Amino acid sequence: MNRNNLVLPSLVLGVSFILCALLLTLFLRARDQANQTINVTGSAKRDIRSDLGVLRSNIQATAPTAEAAYQRLLQQRPTVLQYLREKGFKEADIEMNPINLNPVYEVTENGYNSNRIIEYNANQMVEVKAMDVQRIKAVSLDMISLVNEGISISVMPPEYYYTKLADLKIEIQADAAKDALDRAEKIAEATGSELGAITTARMGVIQITPVNSNMISDYGINDVTSIEKEITAVVNASFRLD
Repeated sequence: MNRNNLVLPSLVLGVSFILCALLLTLFLRARDQANQTINVTGSAKRDIRSDLGVLRSNIQATAPTAEAAYQRLLQQRPTVLQYLREKGFKEADIEMNPINLNPVYEVTENGYNSNRIIEYNANQMVEVKAMDVQRIKAVSLDMISLVNEGISISVMPPEYYYTKLADLKIEIQADAAKDALDRAEKIAEATGSELGAITTARMGVIQITPVNSNMISDYGINDVTSIEKEITAVVNASFRLD
């Protein structure tokens, strides 16, 4: 009688263990399937051409007194402005920065500056902005010739910008996201899976580099040295597999 009384509880207990194991297996399998994701990187690249050029030059003059240095600088300025006008730049394209007057101190035998002022240095930056980037480039190569007319001037490398960059960034990031989706769909198709919803997406930094350049930076690059550029966007995305 005691054995018969134990058969039914043992049977129930055994079936319960089997059902629990089966349910646990099904749960783990469903969880694993739900956790199956693929990580892809999408990218997009476009060629752009700068539509704004900036050229900066610095007129300089030195003299024993501040007043004399200032006057010498003013004497040079009309020649520089006339040169820029002859090159086709309008008054609105040319901006004159404030004049700086700095004392130059005598240097002692020990290499320290003394309190004695030996001369004054006056300088003024002239900035030219124009949509004609080729003209900016040509003038940047020729402007130093003003030294032949007695002008003390230094010319900085020109900078080239693309003014519609804000809108383009949005477009190219969308292209990169679309490329990530296309890659994920091909991987899912190749593995016989169905591509599910996107789980995560992270936009990489924008790289603006000269054409055919292999430069890259974790913080992004914004090249201003070249007229012809490439803009590249990267998107890292994860998709669930169903």
